[in-house]
Amino acid sequence: EILRELRRVHAESEAYLRAMPAAEFIRAQGEKWSPAEHARHLAKSVRPLGMALGLPRFILWLRFGRASAGSRPFGVIREAYRARLAEGVQAGRFAPSAQSAPADAEAYREKVLAAWNAANAELQARVGAWDETALDRYRLPHPALGKLTVREMLFFTLYHNAHHLNLVASRQTA
Repeated sequence: EILRELRRVHAESEAYLRAMPAAEFIRAQGEKWSPAEHARHLAKSVRPLGMALGLPRFILWLRFGRASAGSRPFGVIREAYRARLAEGVQAGRFAPSAQSAPADAEAYREKVLAAWNAANAELQARVGAWDETALDRYRLPHPALGKLTVREMLFFTLYHNAHHLNLVASRQTA
């Protein structure tokens, strides 16, 4: 179910970003990130999760321990993240690095979306190798939320991706 939702949210998000004019994709939304920067941020935040899910599980256990309780529901993870946002938490090292304006907006969009697609494809491929029990047993560190079970991290990723695309849509010019 999580894997299906990851695929759905990514496909809808990519379709949305491809449908906007390339010049709008690279333009800042007021004082906020451009849609391209949101996509770069999402790729930068998804990539380490995909890599982590490919590690031998005993390494995750040694580094981050095992969960002592079951995973919290999606809504609890969403609200915990919203609370951290309200406190002013920032993207930190997962923020997109500054880049000069590209000469070819369409080629740049293809490059950004290709990197985002690759990060998501790796994550989706690796999620399928995890059974339900393992999703609730192993933990990973989240920079704003602390140690989360793998299931909780996937819940966060689902919400995080939708959250950023909702920000882009709400700031899009007419």
